[in-house]
Amino acid sequence: MTGYYIIIGISMLVSWYISWKLKSKFEYYSNVHLKNGLSGKEVAEKMLRDNGINDVQVISVPGQLTDHYNPENKTVNLSEGVYMQRNAAAAAVAAHECGHAVQHARGYSMLQLRSKLVPVVQISSSLMQFVLIAGIVIMTATQTFENPTGNTLVLMIGVIMFAFTTLFAFVTLPVEYDASNRAMRWLKDTGTVTSEEFIGVQDSLKWAARTYVVAAIGSLAQLLYWASLLMGGRRN
Repeated sequence: MTGYYIIIGISMLVSWYISWKLKSKFEYYSNVHLKNGLSGKEVAEKMLRDNGINDVQVISVPGQLTDHYNPENKTVNLSEGVYMQRNAAAAAVAAHECGHAVQHARGYSMLQLRSKLVPVVQISSSLMQFVLIAGIVIMTATQTFENPTGNTLVLMIGVIMFAFTTLFAFVTLPVEYDASNRAMRWLKDTGTVTSEEFIGVQDSLKWAARTYVVAAIGSLAQLLYWASLLMGGRRN
């Protein structure tokens, strides 16, 4: 298990650094005020209108960096800081979340795939750690001279469950990058932000996207570790 804890430790360290960098970037660009005076809410509503989307509501939710788009009730949920603020960071977040609304309206295939994976991933995420540990215990306990591999069935189920969460993490990458690209393209093409403000938007979304990259790589590293235990047990 030492290798697993090393992977977890490295992933947590890198994730912490990216999160810290993201927060510092948002704090910095929160001081770059929009010359058009639009709030995050107004930027979001304008992007939705420009894309012909009239059935999505922009609402405020508590917390920091809690912004998200909910396809079930068609709401763009903006954190309190983004909803009311009138700066480059708020514009970046608001437009990004509206990018997801545009994906939904246009039937973006990767978003549809991610939505289909959600039920499976929810179940897998809640159970897989217990299944994996149980799998290791059962495999070890059932290893004998006649059966050196032991019973690997439970561990295999755990690895399959983990594979679904890793797949979800990688499917999320194009969804997030596409939403950011839609946001930046709209902000630039419509002149909603100036060239100076656009630099802040671009930098903010770049660091936000890196959080998903780190999560996907960390998930893959853990999956490979558990898969190596499974294959090692089968070879013994």
